[in-house]
Amino acid sequence: METFNFLSISIFIFLLFLLYKLLNKPAKNLPPSPPSYPIIGHIHLLKKPLHRTFHSLSNKFGPILFLQLGFCRVLVISSPSAVEECFSKNDIVFASRPHLLAGKHFGYNFTAIGWAPYGQHWRNLRRIFTIEVFSSNSVQHFSSIRKEEIESVIKHLVGRFSGGEGFVKVEMKSLFLELVLNVMMRIVAGKKFIDYGDDERKKKIELDNLREMFVPNVSMNLGDFFPVLKWFNFIIGIDKKLAYIHRKRDAYLQNLVVERCKNRENDLTDQCESKKVFIDVLLKLQETEPEQYPRDIVNGLIGIFFTAGTDTSALTMEWVMSALLNHPDVLEKVMVEINLHVGNHRLLDENDLPKLPYLHSVINETMRLYPVAPLSVPHVSSEECTVGGYGVPRGTILLTNIWAVHKDPKAWDDPMEFKPERFIDALEKDKEGKLWSYSFLPFGMGRRGCPGNLMGMQLVSLVLGRLIQCFEWGRLGNEEVDMSEGPGLTMPIAKPLVAVCKPRQAMMDFLTKNLVDSGNFI
Repeated sequence: METFNFLSISIFIFLLFLLYKLLNKPAKNLPPSPPSYPIIGHIHLLKKPLHRTFHSLSNKFGPILFLQLGFCRVLVISSPSAVEECFSKNDIVFASRPHLLAGKHFGYNFTAIGWAPYGQHWRNLRRIFTIEVFSSNSVQHFSSIRKEEIESVIKHLVGRFSGGEGFVKVEMKSLFLELVLNVMMRIVAGKKFIDYGDDERKKKIELDNLREMFVPNVSMNLGDFFPVLKWFNFIIGIDKKLAYIHRKRDAYLQNLVVERCKNRENDLTDQCESKKVFIDVLLKLQETEPEQYPRDIVNGLIGIFFTAGTDTSALTMEWVMSALLNHPDVLEKVMVEINLHVGNHRLLDENDLPKLPYLHSVINETMRLYPVAPLSVPHVSSEECTVGGYGVPRGTILLTNIWAVHKDPKAWDDPMEFKPERFIDALEKDKEGKLWSYSFLPFGMGRRGCPGNLMGMQLVSLVLGRLIQCFEWGRLGNEEVDMSEGPGLTMPIAKPLVAVCKPRQAMMDFLTKNLVDSGNFI
């Protein structure tokens, strides 16, 4: 039996090697590449975190790096000039997504907007998002939701303050995530995700459940590198895991649709149009064009809010607050700017944000140093092209090392230093911000860039602005906040931020009057 097993494995490896040689004929003028092994290629070089591994390899072999991961060809770019070439001259060539196992399951067999190939179907989905959610009018339509949820957080924090000179301890990661989830859930389904007064154990279970469904720790796997492995039993475990998460996610999304339908039927005030949410838009489309908007398409459109819009926004807020606590002089400058343009007699409003360039510069500088998506979502070349004078074969996966581009010394002075003023100075020279158009990529680039950047920045800016306006913030101890990176597809802080705060004395009259007397903000 042992001899038979050894022979079977030997034959399998030999056939795999032959298949590898047949399907991976050497292309001409490929970009620089590290030494590789037969069959596995450069897989042995992949170590977490990937953005740092790619950065190290690019320092040795150049900013346009070619890797062979099993049967997958991968191009990793790490310079603004390569970014410009890929997403200007070759933007359409790289406008599609690779066929990975995650896209098969989480992307509803590559029909969801995040995984669909470039074409009419994708353009139609993108148009829905652009018009119904992320246009200027739509962002304004949902402004009351953002303000109300931030006010709920402020009330919650003020309610915990017992008076005197003491500070209260705040676990910022959960606070920000709950806030963003409430905003997104109300935009999508017209209801809160969670209440701040809920039992902490219950909230943790809800959040962990949502993270498992929408931020699973899976990306590319051996089945993507070696498609032949999908035919063998030892790969089925991975496929089953992805399928299980997808079924759980799909059932959750469908329940949101069913619940919204029931609420609309029971809405006796007939005010559904004024309270229109994203599911309402999709249901109307489904009624008029049922063949074009079946259940999978609808659920895929809803799901993108939770996969792309929640964890990233909450993590950005946590990174910004951590950076501010480590730079109290910068925090003081932000507070002075808010005092100057807003004052203490009312809450900062979205109309005030254009008057707060230093706050925006702090957020931008934090996203530059600590991008929550350090690697771009994968693109794939639909035809042969050239990048930097090198040949790129059709079907090559493109990854942009955003983390490395943001630290390119040719694009940024003192790239490892936290200097928000650099964005102020650049805007004085270039009002449209084109000086860093290919070196600052927090929302991606090209046709597949994130359409929600306006709404995301509005939310992040308003949350941080109001929290700084209303509270004094400090570190839990004397030591600086640890800015180490944690593991994951996004880039979390290794140790979740715990800060301390108390209401600012100058805001106490306003906060007390609106909380105690009326229970509502003006």
